Amino acid sequence: MTTAVRTTPIPARLGVALVAAALVNLVVALVASTLDAGGIGVGLQPAAFLPATVVGVGLGTAGWFGIRRLAPRALPVVVPAVLALTWIPDLLLFGQGATVANVVGLMVMHAVVATAVVVALRPTVR
Repeated sequence: MTTAVRTTPIPARLGVALVAAALVNLVVALVASTLDAGGIGVGLQPAAFLPATVVGVGLGTAGWFGIRRLAPRALPVVVPAVLALTWIPDLLLFGQGATVANVVGLMVMHAVVATAVVVALRPTVR
């Protein structure tokens, strides 16, 4: 006897991932903004982080499928490496007067987007 396994289509999974990442990033931005007393608050406004979240999910998805096609076993190495690379511009904000709360908030937001993409696309790896 075989049991049919129903899987959610990839676009639906990515849609849920995008909404979840946007909502979590909203909470992160609110917390970081609250702790960012006197800071420059770069990237903590919805007009900045919501489009960046959409772009991040899109680029993460493209990267996921590109790596999956070329070297699927590399995903566990490539994903954290790319995430770490996205933190470099965040760290450079210290030189522009950003506070620890601002920088850590942005770093967490990048991790949220990466996590959303991985959770949404993990079932695509065989």
